This record gives sequence, C-alpha cells and structure tokens, in this order.
Amino acid sequence: MNPATGAPDLSNITPIVNAFDTYALEMATRLKEAVGGTITVVCVGPDKAKDAIKTCLAVGASNGFIVKDEVTDTISTADALAKAVAKIEEAQGVKFDLIFCGKETTDCASGQVGTMLAANLDVPVIPNLVDIEAIDGGISAKQETEEGYNVVEAATPCVVTVTKPAYDPRYPTIKSKMAARKIPIGELEVGGVAAAAVSVVANAEPPKKEAGIKIQEETIGDSMAKAIAMMKEAKVF
Repeated sequence: MNPATGAPDLSNITPIVNAFDTYALEMATRLKEAVGGTITVVCVGPDKAKDAIKTCLAVGASNGFIVKDEVTDTISTADALAKAVAKIEEAQGVKFDLIFCGKETTDCASGQVGTMLAANLDVPVIPNLVDIEAIDGGISAKQETEEGYNVVEAATPCVVTVTKPAYDPRYPTIKSKMAARKIPIGELEVGGVAAAAVSVVANAEPPKKEAGIKIQEETIGDSMAKAIAMMKEAKVF
C-alpha cells in the first residue's frame, strides 16, 4: 500500500489473465475447434504482461500482441484496443469476425470496455454470453439476464462479452507451454489514444467489521429473549 495515496502497490505483482477473460478465451477456443479459424490475443499493459499472453497462447490462442500505450480508464482502454484491432487487421490483411472480451475485470469490475470497444469499431455487441455457436451469416449466442436467458443472433463482425459459462477454462500442458514460448509476441504503439475522462481521487480500505456477540443461553427461548433485549438496548428497533 502506498502510504501517500492509499493505493495498492502493484509494482511487484505478477500480471495474470483476468478470470472473465479466461472464460472468453475458452469460449473462443471451443468455437475455433468447431468451425476453424485463428485467435489473436491483445493486451494493453506493461511488458511483464507478456507472461499472461504466453498463458493464453498455451490454451488456444494462435498469436498475441501487447499494446504499450498508457491507459488509465475504460475510455482510453477501449480506444487503444480499437486502434490496435485496426492496426492488426491492416498488417495481416484480414478482418476479425468476432472479438471476445471478458464481461468485466475482477479488480475494477466496471463492465464497460467491451461495449465501448464495439461502439468505437461501429459493430454490434452482445453482452454477458454463456454460450455461442456459428450459424449462416453470423452467430447465435446464449445471453444471461437477471430473469434467465436470451438467445440472440447477430451478423459478424461483432463484439461479445463473456460471463461464466457452464464449463471451466482448460489448463496448459507442458507441451503447450513449450510451444507457446516459441511464438513471438508483437508489440504495438497505436498513438493518439483518447484522453482519460476518469481519475481516481482517493483509495480507502473498507471499514473493518467489529467482532460479533455470541449468545449461549440454556435454551433457545432464553437466547432469543436475550438477543431481543440487546437489540432494544442498542435501539435497533
């Protein structure tokens, strides 16, 4: 923890793949195994994030890129990713059919980047997927909602964000790790990234919970009576 700002000190933390991104990669890999194609992993982050990209290469990704431009909020992150997509498509001479994103990060949990990325690319977006399959001209996606599930069809190209499906991400094997080490990771500086519109004003730990009170009377009735008396004394009701 930085004593001056209260922010966590991440300088010695090893970057790992965000949990929802592992679900997105697994879903993309299963689709690739069903219909063919390749998977490109793109990460905006420091040089040490290459190890996380190598992990993705060991569990289904075909190639990977790291975007070195500095980003500080969801707006600048989505803009950097959109510019990276355009740059990779131009260099490879192909267009991406689908862009998979985890529904949110497990640290900030804003859930905004995937939707903003789709807006920047001017393509449709389907959020909160738990399953996907290819159909003629596009995809059929099972989308989780608060009431249950929707089945949504969309033409490609499009962006999808992935929540937790019914299956778990696969683990890398020694053989796949060795193969991943041989795949070079491209480095991109896209330039002209949109300025951040959000800044962190302060960081603070959540208040520590006070120790509870254990009531152990001879009978359940006596315990309930004591609990009610204590709540009355504390003016809870």
